[in-house]
Amino acid sequence: MPLYLEDFRGGNMKIFKEFKEFLNEYKVIGLAVAFIIGAAATVLVTSLVNNVIMPIITPFVPGGEWQKATFNMGPIVIGWGAFLGAVINFIVIAFAVFMIAKIVLREEKVSKK
Repeated sequence: MPLYLEDFRGGNMKIFKEFKEFLNEYKVIGLAVAFIIGAAATVLVTSLVNNVIMPIITPFVPGGEWQKATFNMGPIVIGWGAFLGAVINFIVIAFAVFMIAKIVLREEKVSKK
């Protein structure tokens, strides 16, 4: 649908009404809020992993610096420490999402619909 100047003249706010309907129909505001909360939750979980969980694991990592822990196979260097941190972040985030879904959906078992 083309946008015409008369859409804005004489108090005709048709384009703004359509925009509002678009926001409501596609739940854009809710999506934006969920995205912002998700980003904040990611920072929180990353801090939990880096500052609470990994210090417990650090004494078991040779050298004590888990993020820099590597495994050398000749010329190939595998950075398993950073990968371990990412895996733990994923597990914590996935569990948190599972628990939120379970509470919000109020079901005994979260299932695909």
